[in-house]
Amino acid sequence: MSITTLSSRELNHDVSSAKKAARSGPVIITDRGKPSHVLMTYDEFERLSGKHRSLVDALSMPGLSSIDFDPPRVEIRPREVDLS
Repeated sequence: MSITTLSSRELNHDVSSAKKAARSGPVIITDRGKPSHVLMTYDEFERLSGKHRSLVDALSMPGLSSIDFDPPRVEIRPREVDLS
């Protein structure tokens, strides 16, 4: 991941290059030499903000097939009822 820094003026002159740079990492936008904003892709924003994914998306994450998951079987039996 690369971090790019642009001044507000540079951003205003070339927005398309800032958007391209955001694909490979955050773009820090400075105002009078101090960081003021960060430009990132929407996918990265969703990842960082913890948006809920669908179950299908969560289960299709790369690397999950290598996780061993074998929960123990549970036997469910009805309880006895005392009607006295």
